[in-house]
Amino acid sequence: VTKFKMPANFKSLLDEQVVGPSTEALSESDFPVQSFKPKVQMPFKRLPGQNPRKVEVERRRRLYLTFDIAELLASKGIDSNQLMPRHYDPDNMPPIEETKDSVFPIYLPLKVFDNDEYDCRTPEEWISLGLEPGSSDRKPVPGKALLPTDDVLGHEDPKSQELIYKWTDVGVLDYNKETDLYLVHKTDKKGLVRDEEGRPILNGGITPEG
Repeated sequence: VTKFKMPANFKSLLDEQVVGPSTEALSESDFPVQSFKPKVQMPFKRLPGQNPRKVEVERRRRLYLTFDIAELLASKGIDSNQLMPRHYDPDNMPPIEETKDSVFPIYLPLKVFDNDEYDCRTPEEWISLGLEPGSSDRKPVPGKALLPTDDVLGHEDPKSQELIYKWTDVGVLDYNKETDLYLVHKTDKKGLVRDEEGRPILNGGITPEG
């Protein structure tokens, strides 16, 4: 009689045995779970005849995932690439007969039209969604940003006529209250927010070395 000997790679063998569907999050993510949850103005204690708070949160989360800002703007006839002001070029102005709208180029930044009166969260609340219970590190918060496809030219001259702007998946790293601007980082092909060495970007990118 011999005793049972457990294989050295026992855990890897169990991981390979997947039977049926699972609710486990199998994909890797650099975003906290709570950063995807919508804000719901409901009491934690369910009242008779009302849906439980968790059910309402999940319904809104799935509803918001069906929305795409680029598609919503396009349905209203808005070209996202035209939202960014460009340098004025009088030599390439189209004649009045060929223009459907105004002949004057867009020159006012979006900030002029920004209205945060109906925002469900303050910028500080959005950033705080990156904090996980029991952890001192603040992770990025998922978002969409209108950014140029050419990163090099985009940093050198954001108003260049050659740039193409598209809505891009980003991780929001930090917020500057004085300039009212967010610091964002583009996600990679796997949807991760990593630095050049492949490490997760935490605490707005600030390292112990500064």
